[in-house]
Amino acid sequence: MAIEKAPSISQEDLLSAMLLTPNDKVQEVVNKVNETFEYWDTIKYKRCPEGCTPQQLWTYVKAARVKSMMSVWGKYGNTLTLTNQMQRMCHEIDMNWGGSWGTDSIIGDENKEQYLVGSLMEEAIYSSQMEGAATTRKVAKEMLRKKMTPKDKSQQMIANNYQTIQFIVSHKDALLTPELLLQIHQLMTEHTMQNPQEAGCFRSNNDVVVENGITHETVHIPPTYEEIPNFVEDLCRFFNEQDAPQFIHPIIRGIIIHFMVAYVHPFADGNGRTARALFYWYMLKQGYWLTEYLSISRVIAKSKKSYEKAFLYTEADGMDMGYFVAYNMRVLQQSFKQLQDYIKRKQEEKRAANSFLRIGNINARQAQIIKMFADDSNLVVTIADLQAKFLVSPTTAKADVVGLMNMGLLSEISFNKVKKGYIKGEQFDEITKS
Repeated sequence: MAIEKAPSISQEDLLSAMLLTPNDKVQEVVNKVNETFEYWDTIKYKRCPEGCTPQQLWTYVKAARVKSMMSVWGKYGNTLTLTNQMQRMCHEIDMNWGGSWGTDSIIGDENKEQYLVGSLMEEAIYSSQMEGAATTRKVAKEMLRKKMTPKDKSQQMIANNYQTIQFIVSHKDALLTPELLLQIHQLMTEHTMQNPQEAGCFRSNNDVVVENGITHETVHIPPTYEEIPNFVEDLCRFFNEQDAPQFIHPIIRGIIIHFMVAYVHPFADGNGRTARALFYWYMLKQGYWLTEYLSISRVIAKSKKSYEKAFLYTEADGMDMGYFVAYNMRVLQQSFKQLQDYIKRKQEEKRAANSFLRIGNINARQAQIIKMFADDSNLVVTIADLQAKFLVSPTTAKADVVGLMNMGLLSEISFNKVKKGYIKGEQFDEITKS
């Protein structure tokens, strides 16, 4: 995925553009371009106001960015152009994701655990699929819900990711140390590395490049492995510091952590998964509790080309991480919107299921089981299926099923001498439609 090189701008032209204010029409285009943080490869096609060439527009765009630019990770020349849109989005996320005032308005207490487990699974699945795990979402969820042993490398990647996320949630208040970073990588990559000895170890050579997954074109050559120890020390300091001399909003700081781990590539493999896990951890550590309920990697996976371009644009344009920050802010917005839509859909499903409570002598879970069979007359479920879906013990799931069988709503079938399943009972239609 080659990125077109932008036209070079002389210091004289850049300084002139910084000192002169373009006319209103040009300024309007510049503002729009910087709100979405576009690169030259799209800017050159913009309809420029009369008298302004694409190259001149690019110069004005760059001049505006330089005015809002800050140095972030000086050793690698990283800068960040902070736009009004980024600050606006940070404020919106602060209002919706942090603190406890809005908890019940977004996710009711009775649904929290069920939503949480589902979202952690989604995050593990999509983060792994982005790195090549070739397992369907349905198969992966079944494996995680039923705690099945992974059958291949793809399933192992997903199981590892899920275990790592659970570990992070339980250690969210801990300080990041080099040892803890290695432990996270060990959890993330165990039994999946080409060289098993590299799991939980920093790379010790430069035999690593980032390639396009389809064309195998080299798109990034990380810094030398000799820089990794110092980078990790800087990373831990950046992750842990509370009163930094230069304030960077926590959300943006988390995105920078994500970028820098992927950029430096401290491990032989698993850098992307580890980088996204650290971002997830940092958000939780900073009090953004709603992060647990989001599948951020799901949105990234569905826009993977844009995700990769955000890295490449940063490198192509003088290490301005504005491209990567702008992309990830949009990802967070979409993740929150998807969560809202998901909760609304589940609430509607629950209301529909609760209509079966009119049958009498059944609980809310049993009403939902009836709804499942009403939606799919050929459905077959097991106790393990219901245990995983409702997060209850086998005894509770069995009691729910036995109660429905006694009413004639379900019937038992045998798969073999041990395993049993449950289907619609003979009186199901008569009872549910009366």
